[in-house]
Amino acid sequence: MERAQIVGWAHSPFGKSELEDTEALMASVVPAALEHAGVGAEDVDGIFVGVMNNGFSRQDFQGALVGMGVPALGRVPAVRLENACATGSAALYTAMDFIAAGRGRIALVVGAEKMTATPTTEVGDILLGASYRRQEADVEGGFAGIFGRIAEIYFQRHGDRSEELAMIAAKNHANGLANPYAHMRKAFTAEFCNTVSERNPMVAGPLRRTDCSLISDGAAALVLADAETAQGLARAIGIRGRAHANEPMAMAGRDIIAFDGARRAWAQALAAAGVTLGDLDLAETHDCFTIAELLQYEAMGLAASGQAHRVVRDGSATREGRLPVNPSGGLKAKGHPIGATGVSMHAMAAMQVAGEAGAMQIPGATLAGVFNMGGAAVANYCSVLERVR
Repeated sequence: MERAQIVGWAHSPFGKSELEDTEALMASVVPAALEHAGVGAEDVDGIFVGVMNNGFSRQDFQGALVGMGVPALGRVPAVRLENACATGSAALYTAMDFIAAGRGRIALVVGAEKMTATPTTEVGDILLGASYRRQEADVEGGFAGIFGRIAEIYFQRHGDRSEELAMIAAKNHANGLANPYAHMRKAFTAEFCNTVSERNPMVAGPLRRTDCSLISDGAAALVLADAETAQGLARAIGIRGRAHANEPMAMAGRDIIAFDGARRAWAQALAAAGVTLGDLDLAETHDCFTIAELLQYEAMGLAASGQAHRVVRDGSATREGRLPVNPSGGLKAKGHPIGATGVSMHAMAAMQVAGEAGAMQIPGATLAGVFNMGGAAVANYCSVLERVR
């Protein structure tokens, strides 16, 4: 068991926010997270911020913005982490290391991104910064083009799985109806998601709009405490095991549909936790595109290589299945404000094992897996969460 335990959290609505920047977004969740944890600003020993930015805002030095939005935290040591779409998990894991090293007792983790104020064409180029531009800058469709290419390769090798991708989208949108923080709380049928139309056009390769996550604003925060401090607080969610595995940034030179880094991260986190995939009650996984969720079924061990469509067809990943995947609606319905995503995913899993997930609750959930990745399965973070108290 890791020394650091999650003792509180807060989450903004994801979507098009009236809050003007990441400073305001972070300020909207930090006080609520501290209150939920039952600690004050004076108790915080370190602040760990996840914001990708990369052009969304001319204001950078994002770590210091927490203290501007919440002046009581203005003199607490703060640092900003960035690791593409896994930025939030990078901030969380660094905070855990801070506590494990004995540098502090309580750490605040905040993830945020303001994306909707940027023109869509510019958003695509900003996100393409999470690819290896020297070799992949000519990909059409921005970052969707990267995963469109991945889908094409998978389909060439294992058959056209467009219908299964549509079923994943429909599943996650159905789950998102129960999530009060979700960007899109609207159901879509698998038939709608599988039909190209004016409302659901092709985006890149075989991917349609319903296969792609949303451009969102939002923030999420977690409060961590060492195990001794957590004993005196209202709740404690333990990180029973965690792993971070990397793959080369460029897609060339690796089997891009193998998701080897994701596979290693899952195996290492489960081994560190001393559990198997079958012990988990749910998983929050990184469905930036539906093809990513399909490939992650194979990486986590729900299906053999090329057989992920069986997981979709037999309902294994639904709320009623053997491993509910993305009961929050995932990035597909909840939204994907880059820096907030990894923090949000861990907050959603913590809510589940704490029994505080409301309408999203998986009955009796005690163990949850979280998988958050940056780039095309380049930076891979996997955590196993359980309720300690």
